Amino acid sequence: MQSYWMQMSDTGTTLELRETPPPVPGPGQLLVRMQAAALNRGEFLLGHGLHGQPGSWKAIGGEGAGEVVTVGSGIGGAGGFRGGDHVMGRCAGAFSEYALMEAAEAMPVPPGLSFEEAAGIPLAFLVAFDMLVLQGHLKAGEWLLINGVSSGVGVASLQLGKMLDAKVIGTSGSAAKLEALKSLGLDVGLATRAADFAPAVMEATGGQGANLIVNTVGGSVFAEDMRALAFEGRLATVGHVDNVLHADIDLEALHRQRLTLFGVSNKLRSKAQRASAVPRFIAEVLPHFASGGRMRPVVDRVVSFDRLPEAKADMEAGAHVGKIVIRMPGAA
Repeated sequence: MQSYWMQMSDTGTTLELRETPPPVPGPGQLLVRMQAAALNRGEFLLGHGLHGQPGSWKAIGGEGAGEVVTVGSGIGGAGGFRGGDHVMGRCAGAFSEYALMEAAEAMPVPPGLSFEEAAGIPLAFLVAFDMLVLQGHLKAGEWLLINGVSSGVGVASLQLGKMLDAKVIGTSGSAAKLEALKSLGLDVGLATRAADFAPAVMEATGGQGANLIVNTVGGSVFAEDMRALAFEGRLATVGHVDNVLHADIDLEALHRQRLTLFGVSNKLRSKAQRASAVPRFIAEVLPHFASGGRMRPVVDRVVSFDRLPEAKADMEAGAHVGKIVIRMPGAA
């Protein structure tokens, strides 16, 4: 099968298309013929440590959708997956013709969605669910601020926030992107890449501040996020695309306003920990993706498998809204 591998050094990345044998599913795993896989910026960022030691090679891709070919032992019965099922999920080596998914993390493709749309759900929306629901405890009527709202995780957080009946403020360096996201319910768009948005957030919220902030940008906006928080506000840090890994913390504000700061990453989590949120996500969120539901994955563009290097460059240029998706060779 064809599979993309990547070598990450201290200064850059190298992609290589290889011919490798299809993987064999172990206990609790599904062998999936991949139809589509989505790009995620964090996988290509230097310093994220997702690919082992610098100089090593690893099959890449973190999420996708396809058709079950075979199942490993321990899968079956009521609620189990079978050959021919259409599934989506987080999986290692998703930029391959075949990949393995943990059955505990696999989800059925919602009715009415294409494989390309389904490929953009698992990682971004499960991360958003972690931030907004499991850790962020976002309630109806609260204010949600999303830094970098046009990113894959940003758009997922916007849609999930509106499903929870929150009011959403988003920042982006592009006024055009903010205008486009109004159709998804964006209440307030702030066109800026600078750490200067706290006064506008306070004005929009009547002096209260944001109850929950999703920081997809990194340390360059961290201190400004703290200034934009409401009493008992929560600040989720999910990325550092700005490569700024240190920031000041206003301890007086942290103490006085009873703030909560938390990170969102799957890097050190066990298989069981990564899968723990999936049943709730399937029950509470997945029905909203079905045909006619309130939520729809935003796919900026679909790119052929052989153009993955170009798609990576497009993503790093930041010219997209939502997800860039790769269509696999021979996809239906």
